[in-house]
Amino acid sequence: MDLLNTLVDKGLRRESPTREEALAVLATSDDDLLDVVAAAGKVRRHWFGRRVKLNYLVNLKSGLCPEDCSYCSQRLGSKAEILKYTWLKPDQATAAARAGVAGGAKRVCLVASGRGPTDRDVDRVSDTIKAIKEQDGSVEVCACLGLLSDGQAERLREAGADAYNHNLNTSEATYGDITTTHTYADRVDTVRKAHAAGLSACSGLIAGMGESDEDLVDVVFSLRELDPDSVPVNFLIPMEGTPLAKEWHLTPQRCLRILAMTRFVCPDVEVRIAGGREVHLRTMQPLALNLANSIFLGDYLTSEGQAGHADLEMIADAGFEVEGADRVTLPEHRAPVGDGGCGSHADGAAEGGCGSHAGGGVCAPAPAARTEEARTDLVAVRRRGAGTDLAPNA
Repeated sequence: MDLLNTLVDKGLRRESPTREEALAVLATSDDDLLDVVAAAGKVRRHWFGRRVKLNYLVNLKSGLCPEDCSYCSQRLGSKAEILKYTWLKPDQATAAARAGVAGGAKRVCLVASGRGPTDRDVDRVSDTIKAIKEQDGSVEVCACLGLLSDGQAERLREAGADAYNHNLNTSEATYGDITTTHTYADRVDTVRKAHAAGLSACSGLIAGMGESDEDLVDVVFSLRELDPDSVPVNFLIPMEGTPLAKEWHLTPQRCLRILAMTRFVCPDVEVRIAGGREVHLRTMQPLALNLANSIFLGDYLTSEGQAGHADLEMIADAGFEVEGADRVTLPEHRAPVGDGGCGSHADGAAEGGCGSHAGGGVCAPAPAARTEEARTDLVAVRRRGAGTDLAPNA
């Protein structure tokens, strides 16, 4: 297929596909799906080999968020029966992080519900970051605390944070349909604050919220323009008690196309399969490792993932290897300066940003829409790990 050959060539040169080419990937037929995966897999292996980076979530503060993000079980007005607790103490958070690292995680992601941290919250998280780093200096620490105020990113960096996550989630055009208590521009501003502070920027999306192909392409191109080092691709977990509980539109094939499109648009960044992979990719998860070079190990913020040992077995059985702490995740031209987060990129903004190129390709028409059966049996509220007396899943 000429389109796929063109996309591989562009991906190896870090050149952006056109919007038309990205849309064509999402419109491919099931008959062409393995060809799409194979093509995107060439780009993935060129930049990241067969390494899979493991990340581990620690939910520092669960539930009772004042924001109204429709996809979130911790949102204002949520009726989801999730764990609710206030801030973990540094020793509790460090113990949770230690379990993830023991399970093979290279990066620990410290997450807290809320609009954004107060200065006191930044102090609290800074203490936790320092405790984790004192325990194991090779562990990467990513903070995800919501919208940042001026100077907070710098303070987290000084405490030892390597990265900061704040997802765009969906396109700017439809963002107001998902969240009303803050704006898309607020999210972009926080990603830029993290970048400016020398933190490795992490920003991604959520698929499966009823968005169009155009919305998916819009948000991924916006991410390319922001130039994060890692792009988490979440697949909506329709939690009972949230406004999007009935949104069951994803198939495993649709998820693979989304991951492939993301890889073609962001060829040399860490593409991470995040929340919802077990629910929507199901038995196709190993195939997705040909597209993404990073996953979360074990459980998520408020829902359970598959067993940590099953993640490791899946990686080995698919012929991939867990990335060790001694390996630099990013390609040399994106590699961080020093021991931690992203300093400066060797290439200029013209290479890293969003490009527009003539041409395009035409794929087979999209298959007839299929109704995805709601697999509520695959959604389990997290009842173990951080905030409980039970051992974590790692």
